[in-house]
Amino acid sequence: MKKFEYKVTVYREGILGSLFLGGSKVDPVKFTEFLNRNGEEGWEVVTMEREIRRMLLLFSREAFVTVMKREKQNAS
Repeated sequence: MKKFEYKVTVYREGILGSLFLGGSKVDPVKFTEFLNRNGEEGWEVVTMEREIRRMLLLFSREAFVTVMKREKQNAS
């Protein structure tokens, strides 16, 4: 029987874009690199949700909550 392990990550851009521009969106190139790095380690995205996170009442930044899984390696 297969066994899996799971990983939950929150991916977001740095705070500087929000402070200077009033809002910050995720860079698709950097986000793709993030997903590819995890994919190379065997992680597969199960689900993902986009959210806008408020900071200091005036600023916001985009974030993605990502749940990933991979087959658990036997500890032999």
